[in-house]
Amino acid sequence: MLVIAVICATSGALILGAVWGIYGRFPAKLEGFLVAMAGGALIVSVVAELLEPASQKAALWLVLGAFACGSVTFTAIDTWIDRRVGEDSGGGLLAAIVLDGIPENIALGVVLITVEPIAVLALAGSIFLSNLPEAAGGARGMAQNGWGRGKVLGIWALTAAVLSAAAVLGNQLLSPMATVPLAIIQAFAAGAVVSSLATEVFPKAYKQDQELAGIAVAIGVILAFALHHMSATLSN
Repeated sequence: MLVIAVICATSGALILGAVWGIYGRFPAKLEGFLVAMAGGALIVSVVAELLEPASQKAALWLVLGAFACGSVTFTAIDTWIDRRVGEDSGGGLLAAIVLDGIPENIALGVVLITVEPIAVLALAGSIFLSNLPEAAGGARGMAQNGWGRGKVLGIWALTAAVLSAAAVLGNQLLSPMATVPLAIIQAFAAGAVVSSLATEVFPKAYKQDQELAGIAVAIGVILAFALHHMSATLSN
């Protein structure tokens, strides 16, 4: 039951964000602020939830190699999307969520096996915090570039389903003892996240809210770090 609840919360954020992006009428500055805040949360996730745990499971060279592969893979896909459908199409944010979300949700599914329920909810909260505004920005970009609302919503719903399946597979097929494969998955996700922050998340946020983007990032870091600290405290 806990697995289903957590998966619904994290993947459901993508659908809620898509609905917000397609039908919502929020000021551009507010959207930029929220996207920047999500980027701040992802900074914490990269280090605390992905790289640090990965470095404890596998050799450093393997972790850094997987990290580099994640960065290169995202950059290649993002560049291809920009050239084919345009930089402001929202496709870059979708690619970021998929490349980050699949390994992240696989890892989340494994974590659900051993961690205390309250600690898992704190981790899920951090993922929710980053997914919601990213999905809103991506969906809005697609809608503004001529994609039909139904098609955009369907794409994000399909993405949520894929990420949910990744969490279920991680929970059912991977053992917490499979440390090296899990470390590679986590490091790959971290590399994809870092590149997405540099090319998609922060540039978009700054373009929409130049004055408060830095403060929004700091707030995101504070909230995500608090959730991470709560998760670590409750799991010990």
